[in-house]
Amino acid sequence: MSILYLYPAVFDPNEKGGFTVSFPDLPGCLTEGDNLEEALSMAQEAMALHLYGMERDGDVIPSPSSPYTNLIPDDAEKGAFVNMVAAKTAPIRDELQNRAVKKTLTIPQWLNDEAEAAGLNFSQTLQYALKEKLGFPHRTN
Repeated sequence: MSILYLYPAVFDPNEKGGFTVSFPDLPGCLTEGDNLEEALSMAQEAMALHLYGMERDGDVIPSPSSPYTNLIPDDAEKGAFVNMVAAKTAPIRDELQNRAVKKTLTIPQWLNDEAEAAGLNFSQTLQYALKEKLGFPHRTN
């Protein structure tokens, strides 16, 4: 099941001409972009990563504030505004859970020699054997 999260974000103009983006409901979730388009893209990614971490850790996901309330901090620059940002955590979860992880292993020299002579791909062979052993023979990722 893929949940679409929708949270208000504060877009605060910064000294570089871009925007710093914060989420009042998600403390610690900050990002920035060199322009509005990049700031929005970075905000979606930052929010998805932040919420994925909360899901993974079993944290309570807070309800989003109403965008009609005053969410702009007093120390924000002139021109700061609130915009809703939408993101899903499923793509982040899929990407992180299916990324390649390097493992070091030890096998007897004779087995290494035979496998190399047969032209076996060690990574593919280990993945196949682990999937078989764990009962996931047809899972592709």
